[in-house]
Amino acid sequence: MTSFRETLLGTVTVDGHQRSIRLDLKVEADGLLRPWRTVQARVAGKARVGGLADGAVVSGEMEISPVARQRVYYRISFRAGGRNLTLEGWKSVTALRPVRSLTVLPFTLYEENGKQAGTGTLRFPLTTSLVPFLTSFRLHRQWAAGAGPYWAPRWNGEAGRTEVWYTTLTDPVTGTGVWLHHELVAPSDGSAPFAHGWVAAFPEDQPPQHARFGPTPWESPDDGFVVDSVLALSGRLAGVADNFSWDLAERETQPPLFTFPAWSWRRPLLPATQMLPAGRSTYSGTFRFGAITLSLADAPGASARIYGHGNARRWAWLHADLGNESVLELVAATSMRPGLRHLPPMVFLRLRHNGTTWPQRPERSAVGWAGWRRFRANLGLPQWGVTGRSGLQRIRVEVTQPDEQTLSLQYKDPDGALATCNNSERADARIVLERWRGVWRTEAQWTLSGTAHAEVGLR
Repeated sequence: MTSFRETLLGTVTVDGHQRSIRLDLKVEADGLLRPWRTVQARVAGKARVGGLADGAVVSGEMEISPVARQRVYYRISFRAGGRNLTLEGWKSVTALRPVRSLTVLPFTLYEENGKQAGTGTLRFPLTTSLVPFLTSFRLHRQWAAGAGPYWAPRWNGEAGRTEVWYTTLTDPVTGTGVWLHHELVAPSDGSAPFAHGWVAAFPEDQPPQHARFGPTPWESPDDGFVVDSVLALSGRLAGVADNFSWDLAERETQPPLFTFPAWSWRRPLLPATQMLPAGRSTYSGTFRFGAITLSLADAPGASARIYGHGNARRWAWLHADLGNESVLELVAATSMRPGLRHLPPMVFLRLRHNGTTWPQRPERSAVGWAGWRRFRANLGLPQWGVTGRSGLQRIRVEVTQPDEQTLSLQYKDPDGALATCNNSERADARIVLERWRGVWRTEAQWTLSGTAHAEVGLR
């Protein structure tokens, strides 16, 4: 898949009034862009029309055919001035005037009933947008749902390693949160590796309940976590532990999401790394605890993977399903390594929203492109939060883990040291995303009540 970003500026005449218009677009096409062929692409982004729309969500299509049909055609829709509008137009490509023909887009606006609402012209400003346009081109591996390439064990036999498969979800009917934690520990002293974990339920009107399984000798399965009666595989989660039993089908609905840099998963050079095989998944099946049976149907949630040397000195984690395919994944942690253990928590934050992932690279939230500690975490209980800025956007995340909906459990590092996590699958969260336009203006905000998944770890 090929993707790139494009900014177009111009004017439009609507209802007899001329107004400024700006389109910030992200374009995605399956396969490579070949100028001599006709390529269909998807378009998403934001539209700003003076006095009518400020950051309206854009969606539509583009036909890229500069040689075969001698045009680049746009058809995109957005809402402005209380009306649903469609912008339609094309750049007429000609060898006689190549620069102008590729940078000028005359267009017509239409209402839902097909009636013409206005006309205008957009231009690609070479002086300010050419470099960002060229550097935005990306080639992506095609994502196939259910392929499960990140479920296979990463452990290669080294002592002093921990590997985790965990899943969190929310039953949309009862509001119950569910946590499944599967862990491999390879002790630092070289003794035999073992597998263990736990399952927990967070009912809306009861205290959290949990049960542990293992420890059990590690059998080195090829495709996930499999020990005794518990398994965590791509597409299926099942098991029995005390008065808990579950059998769930997982359907991945988004591509993988790397909270840490993708290279850190392939080459484990950091103290630990975390990623999601799918940014968002849904779960269907049965989940039983005590006398309660949940019949889940497309319950929202996600699975994640961790690989490293053990638990952090202190950490915080948040997974927030924001609706409309938007999701936020956040890890803030201080390493146990000498020289790092006394530093403030390093933040890794990824927001997938409107077809894009921000910050563009995971490293930016941790070290920033314009200064150390551009993102900051304030850890504590029952409230904690993160603030940060990358480029022209900034974010504020406020999390509350109610005492009565928080479960405290101990982790065991490969060297035998203990850490305590405080987990809530019924946390509250408020997230505000802002953009700089001369002043900071709210671009999007979300409030989650009892549907955020959060954790704070301490020693």
